Amino acid sequence: METVVEKGTIEFDNIINSKIDKYFESIGLSDTSGLLVKVAVLAVIVLLISYLVNKLTKYYIIKAIERVIRKTKSKYDDFFVDRQVFQRLSHLAPAFVLYIFNGIVFNDFPQVGEVVHKAILIYLVIVFVWSLTAFFSAVMDIYDSHDYAQERPIKGYVQVAQIIGYFIGILLIVSIVFNVELMALFTGLGAIAAVLLLIFKDTILGLVASVQLSAYKMVRAGDWVSMPSHNADGTVVDISLNTVKIQNWDKTITTIPTYEMVSHPFMNWKGMEDSGGRRIKRAVNIDMRSVKFCSKDLLERAKKMHYLKDYVEKKEVELANYNKEMGIDESVTVNGRRMTNIGLFRKYLEAYLHHHPKIHKDMTFLVRHLQPTEKGLPIEFYVFSNDQAWANYESIQADIMDHILAILPEFDLKVYQFPTSGSLPMEN
Repeated sequence: METVVEKGTIEFDNIINSKIDKYFESIGLSDTSGLLVKVAVLAVIVLLISYLVNKLTKYYIIKAIERVIRKTKSKYDDFFVDRQVFQRLSHLAPAFVLYIFNGIVFNDFPQVGEVVHKAILIYLVIVFVWSLTAFFSAVMDIYDSHDYAQERPIKGYVQVAQIIGYFIGILLIVSIVFNVELMALFTGLGAIAAVLLLIFKDTILGLVASVQLSAYKMVRAGDWVSMPSHNADGTVVDISLNTVKIQNWDKTITTIPTYEMVSHPFMNWKGMEDSGGRRIKRAVNIDMRSVKFCSKDLLERAKKMHYLKDYVEKKEVELANYNKEMGIDESVTVNGRRMTNIGLFRKYLEAYLHHHPKIHKDMTFLVRHLQPTEKGLPIEFYVFSNDQAWANYESIQADIMDHILAILPEFDLKVYQFPTSGSLPMEN
């Protein structure tokens, strides 16, 4: 088929050129100078036709197509207009005019015509690849317009397709310039495969990593991630074939190679955001020298506390019955069962957090003792707030700590802290 087309084109060029030659001979331009004038005139005419075709295509045909697309009910085709797919394709029209008339213009100068022919083919390849990349971008925009695109982004795959398009375009240009068959170039690539693997190492690793990130839903745009190895802590703003961009909380941007997200550990806070709660895990160190059994005065104060009144009254009855049944002499402090100020405080803290409007009641709720150390006895509360916004979350746990520190003296307890010059007795 290509042979038939080529023969038809040559015959058409010969017919047109014979008529043009007869015309120039009739006006006395048949020598070398006449040939140059002929080429110049024909070149100007062809360039003018190409210019008119370009204007007609770009400002009338393409504009009409875009207006029709904008009026359709579907919004998918609008993405092709936004990405200027049709505008880029319009550059093919003047190139085709030059391609068709090239043989006629340079019929008497075949070497020059061959160079121009190659230049036009290269231009056509560039415009086609340029339009193809815009087409892939439009397809990605259509995909991203759906909700499930957040779970499985395809930006990495689109970039791979674009790279393949660029690669094939480069091979086509090389085959045009050096008159080499395209299949021969592909065959020769086997010999330089190792070099290509080295050159595109990051791209290949990024492709594999992006597939893993997408398939296993490890991270997506909008997730809050922490990656201490790269000093990254913030929101993922973009995931591409080669890089993942994270906007840190200080508004700086950290760029991490995509394959690093697979080969290095990182924390994704998406699970916390989806759970409806955010963990509060704080502890206050109690000076163990202030731990003691509850005095009558402390128990009377506790009965006036809204959160402890019922507990203290019920506990007093329970302990009194137990000690009576066991025949315990309560005049000795160590005998029997008694309430302690730290146990009373722990129950108060449980009740206080249980009634706190910002604490999630259906998630882990724990108030406990940790291992005593030289820094005192840690009392830890492990709960979840029902407000996940960072500023609100910090305010909630700060309010709780404020209350705990302020309420401790009511239980005759003291917070442990390292001795300072202000807390040491003054020397005489």
